Amino acid sequence: MAHKTVCVFSGGMDSTTLLYHLLAEGDEVLAISFNYGQRHGKELEYAARTCEKLGVSHRITDISNINGLLQGNALTSGNIEVPEGHYQDVSMRLTVVPNRNMIMMSIAGGYAISQGYDRLAIAVHTGDHAIYPDCRPEFVTSFEKTIQAGNYDAISVYAPFISWTKTRIVQLGQKLGIDYERETWSCYRGEEDPCGKCGTCVERAEALAASKK
Repeated sequence: MAHKTVCVFSGGMDSTTLLYHLLAEGDEVLAISFNYGQRHGKELEYAARTCEKLGVSHRITDISNINGLLQGNALTSGNIEVPEGHYQDVSMRLTVVPNRNMIMMSIAGGYAISQGYDRLAIAVHTGDHAIYPDCRPEFVTSFEKTIQAGNYDAISVYAPFISWTKTRIVQLGQKLGIDYERETWSCYRGEEDPCGKCGTCVERAEALAASKK
């Protein structure tokens, strides 16, 4: 059964695959992205271009004024260097933005309900679980119960990749015709070219290489 779904859409590999997947399933989709003052705000440019290409209504919501409240990490604090290495490394905890998914999903959920949509979709996956507590199944389950308890309208949370590896996500995206090189941005440093060394760059390269095997 097709749904009316709001997709939390960063412009990265995972959420781009999710957006394509929702459309392939026949959902009516609205996409929402967030400018929270992140270092890698370049991802929003990719999100906008993809939505324009796919004909998906897209909102970029500016919540950058909360940046000063979410300090102490490498994505919102200019004085903290983005760590290099793999997502499994303890150093990647420097990329945890406090309560980020809760904030974005709460706003996106309110948007969905206000538009008469019945589902909120997010692209969390198993590679996120080691470092990001708000990408784990228990968080998603808890959030769904909370948003349902706090509203009269029925809404569910759809996280189809939560038990998937990033390689499996990429393989799906390739079947859906995604050009990851041109359509997505991953690097946390947000410079002109990807650094190739931060956790998200390393994971991206590994998934692309593994998807060809």
